[in-house]
Amino acid sequence: MATETPKRTAGAFDIRLIIAVLFFLYGLVLTVLGATASAEDVAKAAGMNINLWSGLGMLVFAVAFALWVRLRPLIVPDGSTEESAAEH
Repeated sequence: MATETPKRTAGAFDIRLIIAVLFFLYGLVLTVLGATASAEDVAKAAGMNINLWSGLGMLVFAVAFALWVRLRPLIVPDGSTEESAAEH
């Protein structure tokens, strides 16, 4: 009777999660800078608050990556299954 072992996931070492955290931090900084931008700064960018829009876009991208990590986790192969498959 074979017992099913739980599958291991990459967890915190998944590169997608690291990318999501970095984009979230940079997006947060840009969003704060854009929200506190002066009219002179907005005028320099042809009337568009580029820091605000870039920051919001980066936050959306970070959330999308975090959802991807949560919904489709990477399964780490167990070394013992490869050894047992080679024996048979």
